[in-house]
Amino acid sequence: MLPQLPDECLDAVITSPPYYQQRDYGIGDIGNEPSLDAYIQNLLQVFEQCVRCLKPTGSIFFNIGDKYESGSLQLAPYLFANAAVRHTGVKLINIITWVKPNPEPRQYRRRLVSSTEPIFHFVKSDEYRYFYERFMAHRDLVRQRVKAGNNIGKQYMELIEQSDLSPEQKQEARLALQQAIAEVQRGEIASFRMKIRGIHSEAYGGYEGGRKSHLKNKGFTIIRMYDRAIKRDVIECPVIAVKSPNHPAVYPEYLVQELLHLTTEVGDLVLDPFIGSGTTAVVAKRMGRRFIGFEINPDYCELARRRVKETVVQPKLLECFV
Repeated sequence: MLPQLPDECLDAVITSPPYYQQRDYGIGDIGNEPSLDAYIQNLLQVFEQCVRCLKPTGSIFFNIGDKYESGSLQLAPYLFANAAVRHTGVKLINIITWVKPNPEPRQYRRRLVSSTEPIFHFVKSDEYRYFYERFMAHRDLVRQRVKAGNNIGKQYMELIEQSDLSPEQKQEARLALQQAIAEVQRGEIASFRMKIRGIHSEAYGGYEGGRKSHLKNKGFTIIRMYDRAIKRDVIECPVIAVKSPNHPAVYPEYLVQELLHLTTEVGDLVLDPFIGSGTTAVVAKRMGRRFIGFEINPDYCELARRRVKETVVQPKLLECFV
C-alpha cells in the first residue's frame, strides 16, 4: 500500500518492524526470512517508500532489535541502518538508545541481560524540523535535578576533603560547590561537574582559558551544564503490554510521544507501516497529529482500530508539560 501514497506527503515515520527471526506474528514474510541479508533487503523496500513519501522537513524513526545466532549478536539493526544510508542517501543523525528498566528477566550465565534497543533517526535533507526545547521539557526534570544535585554534591565534598588543597582553597571549593548545588535545585542549571587539582588530571578535557587558570590557581573548577548541553540520545521507559487480544511486541507509548514532540507539530501527518497494535496511531491522535497505519494481520488491525477509537484527543495537554 505504500506505493499508493503521494510523494513528500509525510511529516514523520515512526515504526518498529518485525525483528529478524525473533517472533512469529502468524502472517507475512518480513522477519521470517531464511537469512539476515534477505531480511535487510525486504526492509529496504519498505524504507525506500518511506523516504519517497517523506517531506524534506520530516524524520524517519526505525526501532529494530538484534538477534543472537550461534551465541553471537548479528548486529542486525546496525547492518540495516548502514544499508539504508548507502542505498537511499538519507542521513543518520542519531542513534537513540531505548533503555528498558524492566527487561525480560532471562538469566544467562555467560552474558548480561539485554536492556537496550536502538532507534535510528533518519532525515532526507538538512531542512528537517527539530523542537529540542519541547523535547527537554519533561515533567519530572526538577525532581531529577534535585536528586542529581544532592548525589553529585556529596561525592565532590568528599573529594575536596581528600585533596591536597590548602585549607583556604578547600573552604573556597566548598562554598563554590554549595552554590552549584543550589543552582541545580533551583532549576537554573541541569547539572555540573567539578574538577579538583590533584584528584583530576589538569589535562582532562583539554581545559583552556579560565577553566585551566581556575584549576591551576584556585585548585578547582566547576563546569555548569545547561539543558541544551545535556540533551542526551537516551530515552528510558519500561516495556508495557497491551490488553488482549495480545500482540507479542508492543513498544511503549512514551517512546512515540517523545519522538513526536521532537520532530512534529499539531496537524502533522505520521505514518507507521507496521502499525501492529496501533501504538503510533494512538499517540498521534492523542497529540493532535494525523496518522496512517498499515497492518497485514487482521486481528492486530482490529486491536489497533479499537485502541484508536477509545483514544481522546489531548493536544494542549501534551504540547506543554506541567
